[in-house]
Amino acid sequence: MNPYQALPPRSFWRTAVAEPDPADIDGLWTPKFELGQDDPILTAGSCFARHIGRTLLELGMNWRDAEPAPPGLTAAERAARQYGMFSFRTGNLYTAAMLRQWLGWAAGTDAPGTESWVDGGRHYDPFRPSVEPAGYPDAEAMLAAREETLAAIRTAVGEASCLIFTLGLTEAWHERGTGVVYPVCPGTVRGTFDSARHEFVNHSFARVTEDLLAALALARGLNPGLRLLLTVSPVPLTATATGRHALTASTYSKSVLRAVAGQLADEHEHVDYFPAYELITGVPFRGAFFEPNLRDVTAEGVRFVMGRFTAALSRQAADRGQVVAGQPDSSRPAKGADEICDDAVLDYYNAG
Repeated sequence: MNPYQALPPRSFWRTAVAEPDPADIDGLWTPKFELGQDDPILTAGSCFARHIGRTLLELGMNWRDAEPAPPGLTAAERAARQYGMFSFRTGNLYTAAMLRQWLGWAAGTDAPGTESWVDGGRHYDPFRPSVEPAGYPDAEAMLAAREETLAAIRTAVGEASCLIFTLGLTEAWHERGTGVVYPVCPGTVRGTFDSARHEFVNHSFARVTEDLLAALALARGLNPGLRLLLTVSPVPLTATATGRHALTASTYSKSVLRAVAGQLADEHEHVDYFPAYELITGVPFRGAFFEPNLRDVTAEGVRFVMGRFTAALSRQAADRGQVVAGQPDSSRPAKGADEICDDAVLDYYNAG
């Protein structure tokens, strides 16, 4: 008798991956902690994170929109100004460092800068340059709007049961000296690039781990009972500033993020990992869930991932004698990642 003889079929590649129809592959996630229908849940992170909040609403769960749109906006206006995409109007938070930065500002442990990017007489927030596509009339209005978001973060994190954060990238642009992290390279979406001020940093495993742990400490400082559910976006890099091939650079980035997420989930009872990345990029799916650009995840792929998320929550609820209301809307089309991803603009600069 050896340890492998007692393992279930899901532990073996042949019976768990190679032999089943890809559509039948399930059971990759057993939730570590309960997510009940009344538990306030927050979502933030890179582009793929927006699907999770919508699905939670369709399930009848308590996804928190901490910054609801003001009355009178059309659906198109709400989308353009990024209302309802994440729990806060931070825009895409691609890196763990960005999550740490926003939480530090919200908690008051760090002071946000007053830098403003001016374009056509309008002011744009360097740390969420796409959130207000028409900009602000002056820097004061821009900073006041940011304070509204910081207040929303403080309140929502203080009341939440779980934060679901989707890790997207390791590559980032920093301001030299201060170390503040931008969501995109200055001079791409907005702003002006200055090599004397701006530097490229590819975050290491150690750096991502440090940033996530610091972000979690900040969040749990506001709410000691908060849990963290990590995912990794399957959307690859649009471009890399490392000088490497885009494929190897993207593989490095996702590998680091996946490894950090797995390690923290193994080491901390209040941290879990949901395998959205594996469900899209895994070998048995043969790239079928990507659009022809091999970047955007298809609507079918989104439904597949969120169906597995739903199934796991439903099994957990059934074990408790409860029912998760609703199912993900299979008829609603999913927007391509490039429609809201700031870094998608980088392909504009592709000389090829």
